Amino acid sequence: MILLKIENLLGNFSFGFFFLTMLAYWFRAAFFVQSKTIGKWLKQFGFLGILIANFASAGLLICRWILSGHFPLSNLYESLIFLGWALSFVQILLEKNVSTEENFIGVIFSPVLLFISGFAALSLPTQMQEITPLIPALKSNWLMMHVSIMMLSYATLLAGSLMAFVFLLISKGDSKQSGISMTLLLDQLSYRTLGIGFPLLTLGILSGAVWANEAWGSYWSWDPKETWALITWFIFAIYLHLRITYGWQGKKPAIIASLGFLFIWICYLGVNLFGSGLHSYGWFSR
Repeated sequence: MILLKIENLLGNFSFGFFFLTMLAYWFRAAFFVQSKTIGKWLKQFGFLGILIANFASAGLLICRWILSGHFPLSNLYESLIFLGWALSFVQILLEKNVSTEENFIGVIFSPVLLFISGFAALSLPTQMQEITPLIPALKSNWLMMHVSIMMLSYATLLAGSLMAFVFLLISKGDSKQSGISMTLLLDQLSYRTLGIGFPLLTLGILSGAVWANEAWGSYWSWDPKETWALITWFIFAIYLHLRITYGWQGKKPAIIASLGFLFIWICYLGVNLFGSGLHSYGWFSR
């Protein structure tokens, strides 16, 4: 079928441009930051590449939506593609609104995007990438709302916590004025991005509880996914509480946010692959 061929083509496009984009950003950061010719060209290519990869990921999801007849977030493969699309969209917004000579946003995000795309396309078994009918519990309007909000929260929280982690790495060498300005900018961007991701995570957990009650007759069952989502919520609740109430800035809240980066991956990928429960999609647990 032609849509299947288009889907495969868009998947290859997104992975290829995530890879080329990472090369462009890192080559520029390593060798051509001060160059007004090659450096400028690499910066423009990197941004164009992330746009193409973002549109290719969106097109892939649309193809699967048409082919399956339901919102394409019913398995791990589709959620990874959606996560890559959402995270690249966050990167595009940040790059459009934050102009720096170093262009560190792309340097930070591009390896994670390549990992997500590569893991989805190259590591997952073929049967986990195939379109399958929805199980009865997923045949609900809550599928679109709950899962999409959770994935958007993961994307924004990953972006904010990743910037906090990089802040910790470069804050040791902040003797130069440019270094100080970059660390301050990273700290503020991380705080604002996490401030968006936390309400999304809250809404996602609440909508999931309502859906669980409809599907399984209980709002909360301490499923591994639910438990780790709650732990992740508490991590970022502590982070925001300390920043808003006590005015913490700099390294201390960044350590908490960096810890949140690990907890997000455990909640999203670790539980799916290694755990067992209502939200398990993995083959390692079989």
